Amino acid sequence: MPLASANETIDLQELPPVEVFFGRSAKMAAAHEKLQRVAGTDVPVLIQGESGTGKEILAKLLHVYSQRSNFPWIKVTCPAIPLPLIESELFGYEKGAFTGAHATKRGRVELAHEGTLFLDEVGSLDITVQAKLLQVLQDGQFMRVGAQESRQVDTRLVTAARGDLRQQIDDGSFRLDFFFRINAVTIELPPLRQRTVDLPMLIAYFFEIHSKALRQTPKPLSREMMRMMERYHWPGNIRQLENMVRNYVLIGSEDALMSEMVPAAQARLTTEIDLASPISLKEITRAATQNLEREIILRVLQANGWNRCKTAKWLKISYRSLLYKLQEFHDGYPPGKEPSTELADALPLPAEKPGRRDSEEKGKPIIPSTIMLRPIDSAGGAERFAPPEIGMREGLGFESSDCRLRQDRRCTRRGNPKGSWRASRGRMRY
Repeated sequence: MPLASANETIDLQELPPVEVFFGRSAKMAAAHEKLQRVAGTDVPVLIQGESGTGKEILAKLLHVYSQRSNFPWIKVTCPAIPLPLIESELFGYEKGAFTGAHATKRGRVELAHEGTLFLDEVGSLDITVQAKLLQVLQDGQFMRVGAQESRQVDTRLVTAARGDLRQQIDDGSFRLDFFFRINAVTIELPPLRQRTVDLPMLIAYFFEIHSKALRQTPKPLSREMMRMMERYHWPGNIRQLENMVRNYVLIGSEDALMSEMVPAAQARLTTEIDLASPISLKEITRAATQNLEREIILRVLQANGWNRCKTAKWLKISYRSLLYKLQEFHDGYPPGKEPSTELADALPLPAEKPGRRDSEEKGKPIIPSTIMLRPIDSAGGAERFAPPEIGMREGLGFESSDCRLRQDRRCTRRGNPKGSWRASRGRMRY
């Protein structure tokens, strides 16, 4: 990994289109508005967001749309520079300043004169280096390592951080005065899971550029895969999305995408235990069991092409029970208490087949309604009811091919000495 890029020329054509990068989400629209307001100024800008959200692209856009676009763009990846070398890399050194300094070297700050200096992961900077950068921001002066005189520089500072700098201030690893200097304007970039409305546009863009680069024309992603992507939590954000699309363009298999979106089984079966207070063995065991149950159901759903009727047969449970479990995976736990949030996000509920029930809303999961059973007095005076478990076929809610009852029909019993069930003209007989 390069420590820094010197005198890099930014070509606007190499950046993603603005309408693709910012998309249609409200949070990205707010970031775009801030970009337009501050791009033409020289105020320091702090870009915050998770890894892979596009902080470097936004920093490049700030440089391209500024009055310094024809001057150097210098990027420094702060965590990549060893701590003993960070000061000499940023500010340079004089000949003979230390062992091995056989010639004078200009630092990154000096190379960014009249241009833009971009410090990626600024939170990893040593606190002594922060003090020197603070002086550059205050009066534009700095000193090379081993020099006796200060130098003047005119540069715009853009920084990026993925962590909470205020927390680092509380920990004493980040200077409060330096923080107030670098965040004259703060631009927040949301994670991809908070802007899923932009997924189709981003996927189409990555499909286009990687299909041309790899000279491949894969099939479009299926509707089920798109639903799964919308429910995925995207820990790597846009960078992870681009890598997944590139792999799909090259390999052409949705199974590879699915295996990456479903976390490893070992990670899913791990239950966090807070030892700061007494714990309940029953609650922890229940959470681990539910975690394992999700894993099994998801694997069988995947093996059966997300057909819930076949999945219920494979698992030897009723179709109704499977539907209730799928609903529990989404609504059965309070926020932050899920035994496996990743699996709950990755588990899709396929839409119902069109044309079977016109009154049902498209895309809604089937939740079987209660089937009303009328009690019939037997010869002995005791009330008997029809059995509660009734086969359900997908689409109408019934599985058995002999049953033609709709969910809203009422079932009645008829006397039958054999005690068998059968369907006749929409009525259940006993």
